[in-house]
Amino acid sequence: MAKLYAGTSGWAYPSWKPRFYPAKLASGKFLSHYASRLNTVEVNYTFRHFATEKTQTNWNACTPPDFKFSIKAHQNITHVRRLRDAAEITRSFLASLQPLASAGKIAMVLFQLPPFLKADAPLLTDFLSSLPKAGRFSFEFRHASWFNEQIYDVLRQTNAALCLAENEKLETPNVVTADFCYYRLRKPEYSTEERQRYKETFRRHVEQGHDVFVYFKHEDTPEGAFYAEEMIRD
Repeated sequence: MAKLYAGTSGWAYPSWKPRFYPAKLASGKFLSHYASRLNTVEVNYTFRHFATEKTQTNWNACTPPDFKFSIKAHQNITHVRRLRDAAEITRSFLASLQPLASAGKIAMVLFQLPPFLKADAPLLTDFLSSLPKAGRFSFEFRHASWFNEQIYDVLRQTNAALCLAENEKLETPNVVTADFCYYRLRKPEYSTEERQRYKETFRRHVEQGHDVFVYFKHEDTPEGAFYAEEMIRD
């Protein structure tokens, strides 16, 4: 049965006290508290670091069995190699996530491409062919040239998702290319009407059999966490 998962990009924010985290809560208990209120989180830490086995074991211990982590791919894959000749490092990166994967807690891996990288269908096709068939993968394109039917078809062929990222500079077309949806909602504020429209959109996706993963931007305030709670509230 399809499900809606909603959270934020990260959780380790002392500035969320006392509105989201209790005032006296130790930072080591942030994730446990977060996971008691939300059912997923996007991990940006892995963009610059491989998460150690010890770290992932701790994440597993702090979260319930059905909690999901979406993992941002390492910058060496997306920004240094820019997907080119990246099969080996990608395999190493995915292998490093085994503790989370074994626990069934990886929602997907997000490949966020740099804004200067223009559309290249053969490059994307070649990179996708190197990924394991099992697992979910999403791509956030930050150059408008990627938003065309040829690219969507490449994604559909391997059940990879077009990351539907919304920010103040570039808005991704609302195109579904996989049996799951990935939303990154980057604006610092969303009106009641905007949130309701999104909630209705997510509900339709779930009714059509798509798991939905949505992540609000982390800011100095916990508004994104409250928005996420609102999304999964009946």
